Amino acid sequence: MELLLASSTGANTAPTPGVLRLANDADPTTYSLEGVSRVELHFPTFADGRAYSQAVLLRRRLGFQGDIRAVGDVLIDQVQQMSRTGFTSAELRADQSLTQAREQLKRFDGFYQGDALQSRPRFAQI
Repeated sequence: MELLLASSTGANTAPTPGVLRLANDADPTTYSLEGVSRVELHFPTFADGRAYSQAVLLRRRLGFQGDIRAVGDVLIDQVQQMSRTGFTSAELRADQSLTQAREQLKRFDGFYQGDALQSRPRFAQI
């Protein structure tokens, strides 16, 4: 997972070719993904997890293979769950530590349950 640090001046609001920005209450199944290389899913607050569901929908139901990026109020505590639900990059809040976030991703070497990227549980992979 690619980890970035948000600029302290705020997010860029200018349209970027190939990037689809979705609010956390948007239904990803209603958007065309043609020509989209990155979908940015917004976390208005760290406690609002609707973007996790959007990421799973994009990966599993819609088969989106591009970058899914978490933006907004993104904390290091969230990066492990983000990687399991289909996010490939995260723009951390400006006061977060990239070093600590990278350590979070190394915390576990495997998971028993399936996830957005590997749907089969660990016991079924043997």
